[in-house]
Amino acid sequence: MGLQQFGSLINNKTFLLLFIRTLESQSSFTIKDKSNVASLLIVVLQSKMDYATDILKVLLADLIEKGVDQDRARLLMRRNESVAEKFVSNWLSFLLHSYLQESAAAPLYRLFRAIKIHVERGPVDAVTADARYSLNEGKLIREILEYETLNIYAIGLDPAKDPVEVKVLSIDTIMQAKEKIMDALYKNVPYSQRPSPDTVELEWKNTSGRLTLQDENDYTKGDGEWKRLNTLSVYEIRNGASITLINKQGCNSTLTHPRYMNSHVTSSPSRSMSPMLGQGDSENSVKVCHLVKHGDNDNQEGDRGNRMVSEIFLTRLLYTKGALQKFVDELFATILNVRREAANVPLPIKYLFDYFDDQAKENGITNPEVVHAWKSNSLPLRFWVNLIKNPDVIFDIHKSDAVDACLSIIGQTLMDSCSVSEHQLTKESPSSKLLYAKDIPNYKKLVAEYYTEIQRRPAVSDQEMNRVLGDHSTKHKYDFHEQTALNELYYTYVRKYREIILSGLESDEFAQKNKLSFKFEQVEHLMNETNV
Repeated sequence: MGLQQFGSLINNKTFLLLFIRTLESQSSFTIKDKSNVASLLIVVLQSKMDYATDILKVLLADLIEKGVDQDRARLLMRRNESVAEKFVSNWLSFLLHSYLQESAAAPLYRLFRAIKIHVERGPVDAVTADARYSLNEGKLIREILEYETLNIYAIGLDPAKDPVEVKVLSIDTIMQAKEKIMDALYKNVPYSQRPSPDTVELEWKNTSGRLTLQDENDYTKGDGEWKRLNTLSVYEIRNGASITLINKQGCNSTLTHPRYMNSHVTSSPSRSMSPMLGQGDSENSVKVCHLVKHGDNDNQEGDRGNRMVSEIFLTRLLYTKGALQKFVDELFATILNVRREAANVPLPIKYLFDYFDDQAKENGITNPEVVHAWKSNSLPLRFWVNLIKNPDVIFDIHKSDAVDACLSIIGQTLMDSCSVSEHQLTKESPSSKLLYAKDIPNYKKLVAEYYTEIQRRPAVSDQEMNRVLGDHSTKHKYDFHEQTALNELYYTYVRKYREIILSGLESDEFAQKNKLSFKFEQVEHLMNETNV
């Protein structure tokens, strides 16, 4: 009963706006809190998206007015530092879900698959995620490696099924080979429905009998403080070998080693996060490596002659870029609606962009670059870039760290394409900027034309938008647990800021007319009774 009454208060516009403004005025209300409240509110209001949109417009108007007063209008939506900004991101995510399914999901998935296939054609370090083929210079393997591509035959857990031919590399670790084999055996099965790599092993039948392949065992080579992971070449596996996937017997600690839990990757490729074995005894600890001893031997004279010059790095970057170019172009063309078909511009985008245009006029903003920044910060940067960098949010897939490094470069390219400022490129510029230097002017043109085309189209009436919002609410009314979100809002935020919220209700004229302070205290009473 108490939560139901609290839900009624949330549906009171005066209360909800005062609630949000009161929370945001508190220094202890962090950016994480703002994001959390915005997310909880959009869940609570999922069945009332017309009301949620009304609240969104008021919050945005407040934020824009505040930005104009502080001469920070251009930064709107740039940092997601307010409830309003995060609310916009959630609002777009919900309302563009159908459009994403029908239009943009396919080219995004094709881009992901193209990157994965291309990256896995060459060596990938299992510890550092550095790769021979990448768009990210910081994640390139710089050593010259000798290896060969092997065609092996994989037999799944069901021996009655025919073997599947799989391409692996002679310097793949056992885990890497296992992942490639499982990708081939379960290529039409969602990743979450496949057997976990931790629960299966690879068995190789050779002339001496059957051998279970492992990343670490008696074959593992030690080199001082380093321990190098086993590869297929260590086992002398050749072209045409048959390898069987079997259920794991007993416990193999290597399969749950931290290096397979994404703990080794950081945003800075210069920092080594190589896992340590024997961490309890620092004197006897051993660093694990695969292809390169990351971070330790870069400056030693013995390695210097084996490292390639930067021109070769650039050649490999350009080769990877060329292999992926059509997939990047296809995705950007879809996102920026190159076909200019009316049906391909979702009404929520038109409605939001028109609102930005109207707010610019109301606040006397005449610089078109400011409104351009609002639109870019809200749609491409907060929605599309997030999906490009995190396709595993919408697809049931596994995104490796090497693939992630490439996706980040493509996401950054879209961000650069939305900027109205011109960046002067020099020899010191990041390779990612140089890599797409010739493409970005064309992408920038597409962005500008996209915004102009949306602005040119007839305005979306409130009635038409309410119909879209109503259809969405009806379709997704039961997708989320509204009561759970209300419960978290109340116990995490209402109780913490109870005094300041009540004080605001008692001093606000409209809240007084609606007796909101009394209703708020009733909610408290009912919630306390529930906990007795």
